[in-house]
Amino acid sequence: MSTGTHYLQREESFMYDRETRFTMEETLNHARIEYTEKGVMHMASRRCTIIAISRSTAVLGILTQFKIPEQFCIDVPEARIDRIGCVLNRVNANNTVEARFLRLLSERDLNRIFVYSDHPAHRDHKLDLRA
Repeated sequence: MSTGTHYLQREESFMYDRETRFTMEETLNHARIEYTEKGVMHMASRRCTIIAISRSTAVLGILTQFKIPEQFCIDVPEARIDRIGCVLNRVNANNTVEARFLRLLSERDLNRIFVYSDHPAHRDHKLDLRA
Protein backbone atom coordinates (compact mmCIF):
# COMPACT_ATOMS: atom_id res chain seq x y z
CA MET A 1 0.00 0.00 0.00
CA SER A 2 1.04 3.53 -0.65
CA THR A 3 1.78 5.73 2.36
CA GLY A 4 0.72 8.89 0.49
CA THR A 5 -2.42 10.85 1.17
CA HIS A 6 -5.74 9.42 0.15
CA TYR A 7 -8.42 11.53 -1.52
CA LEU A 8 -10.92 10.84 1.28
CA GLN A 9 -8.65 12.44 3.87
CA ARG A 10 -9.40 15.85 2.35
CA GLU A 11 -13.16 15.44 2.67
CA GLU A 12 -14.92 17.32 5.42
CA SER A 13 -18.36 17.05 6.88
CA PHE A 14 -20.37 20.22 7.28
CA MET A 15 -22.20 18.84 10.29
CA TYR A 16 -19.11 18.01 12.31
CA ASP A 17 -16.16 19.90 10.83
CA ARG A 18 -17.50 23.33 9.88
CA GLU A 19 -20.42 23.65 12.26
CA THR A 20 -20.22 26.57 14.68
CA ARG A 21 -19.67 25.54 18.27
CA PHE A 22 -22.25 26.94 20.64
CA THR A 23 -21.17 27.69 24.19
CA MET A 24 -22.58 25.47 26.89
CA GLU A 25 -24.42 27.26 29.66
CA GLU A 26 -25.08 25.73 33.05
CA THR A 27 -28.70 25.14 33.94
CA LEU A 28 -30.72 22.91 36.21
CA ASN A 29 -33.97 21.65 34.70
CA HIS A 30 -35.94 18.50 35.28
CA ALA A 31 -36.49 16.54 32.09
CA ARG A 32 -37.48 13.13 30.84
CA ILE A 33 -35.90 10.97 28.16
CA GLU A 34 -38.14 8.68 26.12
CA TYR A 35 -37.03 5.81 23.94
CA THR A 36 -38.30 2.57 22.50
CA GLU A 37 -37.25 -0.80 23.80
CA LYS A 38 -37.37 -4.04 21.83
CA GLY A 39 -37.83 -2.36 18.47
CA VAL A 40 -41.13 -0.51 18.47
CA MET A 41 -42.89 -2.71 21.01
CA HIS A 42 -42.38 -0.81 24.26
CA MET A 43 -41.95 2.90 25.03
CA ALA A 44 -39.85 3.63 28.12
CA SER A 45 -39.09 6.90 29.88
CA ARG A 46 -36.59 7.90 32.55
CA ARG A 47 -36.21 11.04 34.62
CA CYS A 48 -33.09 13.11 34.20
CA THR A 49 -31.68 16.56 34.92
CA ILE A 50 -30.34 18.95 32.32
CA ILE A 51 -27.03 20.17 33.77
CA ALA A 52 -25.71 22.19 30.83
CA ILE A 53 -27.22 23.10 27.47
CA SER A 54 -26.41 24.86 24.23
CA ARG A 55 -28.32 25.14 20.98
CA SER A 56 -26.83 21.88 19.70
CA THR A 57 -25.91 19.74 22.73
CA ALA A 58 -26.90 19.01 26.32
CA VAL A 59 -25.33 17.35 29.33
CA LEU A 60 -27.83 15.22 31.23
CA GLY A 61 -27.52 13.89 34.74
CA ILE A 62 -29.05 10.42 34.81
CA LEU A 63 -28.53 7.12 36.56
CA THR A 64 -26.62 5.06 34.04
CA GLN A 65 -27.20 1.60 35.50
CA PHE A 66 -29.51 0.81 32.60
CA LYS A 67 -28.61 0.71 28.92
CA ILE A 68 -29.05 4.11 27.33
CA PRO A 69 -30.05 3.84 23.66
CA GLU A 70 -28.25 5.60 20.82
CA GLN A 71 -31.34 7.66 19.87
CA PHE A 72 -33.92 9.09 22.23
CA CYS A 73 -36.13 12.12 22.80
CA ILE A 74 -35.99 14.69 25.60
CA ASP A 75 -39.07 16.33 27.09
CA VAL A 76 -38.84 19.39 29.33
CA PRO A 77 -42.32 19.51 30.89
CA GLU A 78 -41.86 22.71 32.93
CA ALA A 79 -40.88 24.69 29.84
CA ARG A 80 -43.51 22.90 27.73
CA ILE A 81 -40.98 21.63 25.21
CA ASP A 82 -41.83 18.22 23.83
CA ARG A 83 -39.79 15.61 22.01
CA ILE A 84 -36.38 17.04 21.16
CA GLY A 85 -34.66 14.33 19.13
CA CYS A 86 -31.19 13.39 20.42
CA VAL A 87 -28.25 11.16 19.63
CA LEU A 88 -26.03 9.82 22.40
CA ASN A 89 -22.49 11.21 22.20
CA ARG A 90 -20.79 9.98 25.34
CA VAL A 91 -21.57 8.32 28.67
CA ASN A 92 -19.31 9.66 31.43
CA ALA A 93 -18.31 7.87 34.63
CA ASN A 94 -19.94 10.49 36.89
CA ASN A 95 -23.51 9.58 35.82
CA THR A 96 -23.67 12.26 33.14
CA VAL A 97 -24.50 11.77 29.50
CA GLU A 98 -23.64 14.07 26.60
CA ALA A 99 -26.34 14.19 23.92
CA ARG A 100 -26.46 15.97 20.58
CA PHE A 101 -29.73 17.40 19.27
CA LEU A 102 -30.96 16.37 15.84
CA ARG A 103 -31.95 19.98 15.14
CA LEU A 104 -30.78 23.24 16.67
CA LEU A 105 -32.84 24.63 19.50
CA SER A 106 -34.35 28.02 18.82
CA GLU A 107 -33.46 30.98 21.00
CA ARG A 108 -37.09 31.03 22.17
CA ASP A 109 -36.90 27.43 23.44
CA LEU A 110 -33.51 28.03 25.03
CA ASN A 111 -34.81 31.13 26.80
CA ARG A 112 -37.86 29.21 28.01
CA ILE A 113 -35.57 26.52 29.48
CA PHE A 114 -33.59 29.22 31.32
CA VAL A 115 -36.77 30.82 32.69
CA TYR A 116 -37.81 27.56 34.35
CA SER A 117 -34.29 26.66 35.49
CA ASP A 118 -33.48 26.15 39.18
CA HIS A 119 -29.90 27.37 38.63
CA PRO A 120 -29.03 30.59 40.53
CA ALA A 121 -27.53 32.17 37.39
CA HIS A 122 -30.96 32.19 35.69
CA ARG A 123 -32.89 33.77 38.52
CA ASP A 124 -33.47 37.02 36.60
CA HIS A 125 -34.71 35.49 33.33
CA LYS A 126 -38.23 36.55 32.42
CA LEU A 127 -40.60 34.89 29.97
CA ASP A 128 -41.23 37.07 26.90
CA LEU A 129 -44.92 36.73 26.07
CA ARG A 130 -44.61 38.67 22.84
CA ALA A 131 -42.21 36.18 21.27
